[in-house]
Amino acid sequence: MTDAVMAPPRERRPGRLAGLARWFRTDIRGAVSLSVLLLLLLMSALGPWISPYDPAAQDIDTALATMSSQHWLGTDDLGRDTLSRLIYGGMASLYASFLAVGIAVAIGVPVGIVAGYIGGWVDAVISRIIDSFLSFPAIVLAIAVTGALGVGLTNGMISVGIVFSPQLARLVRARTLVVRNELYVDAARCFGGSTSRILWRHVLPNAIQPVIIQVTLLLAGALLAEASLSFLGLGIQPPEPSWGSMLARAYQNMEIAPEQMYPPGFAILFTALAFNTLGESLRTALDPTMKRN
Repeated sequence: MTDAVMAPPRERRPGRLAGLARWFRTDIRGAVSLSVLLLLLLMSALGPWISPYDPAAQDIDTALATMSSQHWLGTDDLGRDTLSRLIYGGMASLYASFLAVGIAVAIGVPVGIVAGYIGGWVDAVISRIIDSFLSFPAIVLAIAVTGALGVGLTNGMISVGIVFSPQLARLVRARTLVVRNELYVDAARCFGGSTSRILWRHVLPNAIQPVIIQVTLLLAGALLAEASLSFLGLGIQPPEPSWGSMLARAYQNMEIAPEQMYPPGFAILFTALAFNTLGESLRTALDPTMKRN
């Protein structure tokens, strides 16, 4: 009686999340940028507990004070603590960024999948609409949509999300054009799968990867767009702080107290840089053709 030949155990491949975690351990830039963003999110979430002062409390006697032990980053022209407003402003700016990108994903991903999968006249119409949106400068279109919806942080970010959605739609459409011709999609059609099931179970999971990378880059763009709208007075309204509104307020007093421009300016700069660096790191981690040897 011959002994049964036992098949060697199958090697388990690490999941995508495990692969990303391993990549971040070797990619210093990605790890640092992710740590910075997590720290900013934590500070924003804990703002009411770690903020030294009420961000709206005014003290004219200490207006435009320089850095001191009482006010680590000084005060603005109304005597409000700059550090407290910077922390609360981070809450508003990060919320605005995620809101705008969430709206862009909610609009752009379904539109791109439908255009790429159905094709024909549907694709042609959607593509022309996308091209029309992309032909306008993003900030000009955002200002126009904000003017139609009304001034305010939420309306401003809805306008930014609408402006960003064509970029995601075009990206997802291009990926869907490739995925729809794969064998597993043809097999799903042969077995009688409905269009909605094929799109949800087969097309979307395999077309979403470039969106994950693009989202991090759009978060940086949304942050800058919020700062621009608030700087122009179309975003968050006084007395609520955001980094953009703080920068606009400091700009009015630039000749008297130029140091007040540094905290919100550097906060916007380093946060946008962290989002962009994280996006480049994710691109390298998720795209096999770009991984270093």
